[in-house]
Amino acid sequence: MTKVVCPGSFDPVTNGHLDIIERAARLFDEVVVAVLVNESKQGLFKVAERQDLLGQATGHLPNVSVSSFDGLLVDFCTANGISAIVKGLRAVTDFDYELQMAQMNSSLTQVDTVFIPTTPAYSFLASSLVKEVAKHGGDVSGLVPDFVLAKLKAKFV
Repeated sequence: MTKVVCPGSFDPVTNGHLDIIERAARLFDEVVVAVLVNESKQGLFKVAERQDLLGQATGHLPNVSVSSFDGLLVDFCTANGISAIVKGLRAVTDFDYELQMAQMNSSLTQVDTVFIPTTPAYSFLASSLVKEVAKHGGDVSGLVPDFVLAKLKAKFV
């Protein structure tokens, strides 16, 4: 049984994130979506809110669960019997950074990293862009689930 993790800040979860999570759920027995707790960074949504939104977004996937972690991702993996990290790649610049992270993680533990290329329709999509556009009243309705859109609108009223 292969258990993997899809880590991220998910502030907020986007359709691009969900594309990677759903594809990972088809490939692996169990997928843990893990929200990074970063005490030094103030997000738009609290960690518990992000977990709730992810739970709603992945509720139709029986082999997906949502959790959170702080500290090193590889320590979270070791503590939870996770054998691989799944990362989505939007562009070559993502690959440069993620390859370094994968090699560092591999040097620390036996956890491998699997890269899944983003669906072209989401290749530009980032949570930071979604927040910026939503903050200024732009339409992000095709970029996030409807319930996330409602939460974004409530934050920026």
